[in-house]
Amino acid sequence: MMLRRGFILFLPRLVGLLVVACCSMSIVYMLACTPKGDNQQFALPRVHSSTVKEGYEAILQEREEEHRNYIISLKKQIAQLKAELQGRTEQLKNMQNQYPDSLDVQLDHSKPEKAQANLLAFLRSQVDKAEVHSGVKLSTEYAAVPFESFTLQKVYQLETGLTRHPEEKPVRKDKRDELIEVIELAVGSLNKPDGVSKAKPRLYTASDFIEGIYRTEKNKGTLYELTFKGDAKHQFKKIVLFRPFGPVMKVKNENVNMADTLINVIVPLAKRASKFRQFMQNFREMGIQQDGRIHLTVVYFGKEQMNEVKSILENTSKSANFKNFTFIQLNEEFSRGKGLDVGARFWKGNNVVLFFCDVDIYFTAEFLNSCRLNTQPGKKVFYPVLFSQYNPSIIYGHHDSIPSLEQQLIIKKETGFWRDFGFGMTCQYRSDFLNIGGFDLDIKGWGGEDVHLYRKYLHSNLMVIRTPVRGLFHLWHEKQCLDELTPEQYKMCMQSKAMNEASHGQLGMLVFKQEIETHLHRQKLSSKKT
Repeated sequence: MMLRRGFILFLPRLVGLLVVACCSMSIVYMLACTPKGDNQQFALPRVHSSTVKEGYEAILQEREEEHRNYIISLKKQIAQLKAELQGRTEQLKNMQNQYPDSLDVQLDHSKPEKAQANLLAFLRSQVDKAEVHSGVKLSTEYAAVPFESFTLQKVYQLETGLTRHPEEKPVRKDKRDELIEVIELAVGSLNKPDGVSKAKPRLYTASDFIEGIYRTEKNKGTLYELTFKGDAKHQFKKIVLFRPFGPVMKVKNENVNMADTLINVIVPLAKRASKFRQFMQNFREMGIQQDGRIHLTVVYFGKEQMNEVKSILENTSKSANFKNFTFIQLNEEFSRGKGLDVGARFWKGNNVVLFFCDVDIYFTAEFLNSCRLNTQPGKKVFYPVLFSQYNPSIIYGHHDSIPSLEQQLIIKKETGFWRDFGFGMTCQYRSDFLNIGGFDLDIKGWGGEDVHLYRKYLHSNLMVIRTPVRGLFHLWHEKQCLDELTPEQYKMCMQSKAMNEASHGQLGMLVFKQEIETHLHRQKLSSKKT
């Protein structure tokens, strides 16, 4: 009862307050909506004037026009604010897409499905940022992140430091477990039924694994590309995996058929007939007999020793029944870039894989497959890091005799090094070579042309595959640095010459040879006295 009585007494006051509020709002609205003139006053017509009605109509029409203009102005301002707000929103979205941060992953544990979806979205954004589906433009040749290669037993690595070796077993447990996990996941992916084929699927095992390459980008993750034996000769299975700082994600599972993929090996040459004979022995065994899907283009400069080189070619052609070769002769000063460019453009057939090679290179049939598997027209070019042989007379100087060439081709710290500063041996499709503009033909003599081409690919959207390969060797030969070279070329030539001779330890033994002999002599004398 008391509550009801209180409410009845309070009701008139509430109504009064509402009336006052409504009046106040009306007054404020009239003041806000009334357009302000420049201190102008509207003079009301006199009451007794004969034009009272017309005067009021004119005033009302003028005020109506001002209100209409004011409303139009407000609408324009609102439209401008909306456009600016939309623009700022788009900028914010672009920044979030370009620089997604792990803090953006809202892991609401009360909604596990949403948390999982957010986490997967973030991980997939890491895949999109990394060079998985396409290459990215890079500023210099040092900006490219090289791959490292591995088999079931060995890892072939570039950054050896003072304790690691160019070829070694994965001693560290974390690296060993990582590679085992990747291979097992790839095998599991291959054995997973696709739901399309009714035939009994082949069961893959780790023994079908041929080799893989991997590289880690510290702000994205690790990319793995693994190659397995296929269902027939010259067929392969390729699995691409990516670890975006979390679980490994399958990116691609594809069949790769290389049965009809021809490689055109282009060799520029001037003189050096004895080296060419050695090269043709390797070419015959690995290229003709074992691989069989190969063409040879020799671009010869000058005429000295030309007949001997042509004779070696013709003898190989007859003895091996090999007709897939081209001989081009140029009457001009030797230029490696010019020779490779002429050889590439001379080809008249379909799009072909080009392997730019030198006469002092030894390759295996497995490398030729790596050349095919790591190139893709419009997508990928292959820049293998070859293993460069030290001077055999220094390495085996303490032996009774120098081993045969095949016995020398082992990857060890004492026998050679990964030639990671060289970009001359490369595989790419002819269409990519022509589209990129080929070599810089203004460069003469030794060195420089390969780096310019490499930089062109880095500046493009093509993916550059850079990895050490176990089937490509640079055979030692004495290097001559000619006086005609520019200062920069001469410096590069001398650095290459020093690197080619022996390891730091072996060169140190030569430098301190006299001190070592003196020490041994003193040791003998002291032992005799005692």
